[in-house]
Amino acid sequence: MNYKTIDFEIVDKVATIKLNRPEYYNSLNEQMAKELLNVAYECDQNSSIRCVILTGEGEKAFCSGGDLKSFYEQEENVSRHLKEVTHCLHGAITRFSRMDAPLIVAVNGVAAGAGLSFVGFADLAVCSDKASFVSAYSKAGLTPDGSSSYFLPRIIGSRRYLELVLTNKILSSKEALEWGLINKIFEHEILYKETFKIAKELSEGPTLAFGRTKELVHNSFTSSLEGQMELETIMISKSADTEDGKAGIRSFVKKEKPTFLGK
Repeated sequence: MNYKTIDFEIVDKVATIKLNRPEYYNSLNEQMAKELLNVAYECDQNSSIRCVILTGEGEKAFCSGGDLKSFYEQEENVSRHLKEVTHCLHGAITRFSRMDAPLIVAVNGVAAGAGLSFVGFADLAVCSDKASFVSAYSKAGLTPDGSSSYFLPRIIGSRRYLELVLTNKILSSKEALEWGLINKIFEHEILYKETFKIAKELSEGPTLAFGRTKELVHNSFTSSLEGQMELETIMISKSADTEDGKAGIRSFVKKEKPTFLGK
């Protein structure tokens, strides 16, 4: 499929999605939301994809949030328009969150609004030393979307999340690391190279076990202790019965390096 607002390629089992509207600071419009939904399905269904990177094109922005100009142009139809945009965006986020392959978000510049939300639903998040993070929703008289109010309070705590949303505090890359919003900071020039190294290592791992681990974490938000441990029992027993599980156990016993096939 030919995309207009994103770039998509697969190299060595690693898929890279680049938000590609640098002249608009990679802001999210309806077309991008639709294309993200399409590519999310591809990443979820294509078994040759073992890890996914989401980043932005250009030097200034990862994603500056929603394209407010396009919203403004909707005039009296803006409410319906935003429902259509978030329908696609939220569908994409569900697929990215539920797929087996790990998702790494690499923040190459400003992450505002929906861009901040993308950091929240990532499995791992890294950024350049030039990155910055801001909610920005209330500046436009709007409320958060893109799973922001679900994931971010669980990552940084509800008190800090509300501080970001209510005050529009801007976090530097160093502050984002201190807050636990991201995992690592890299020099701007080597961000993608270092991110790909992490992705390549993950792409050689037990993909089904990664997916089940993600499911365990998501389920833990609402599960009881006993319910969570029962799910752990189910997941580990299923994982042990996969090709990768059998290979991993065998390799550990024989003191060999396992070769995982994602099966």
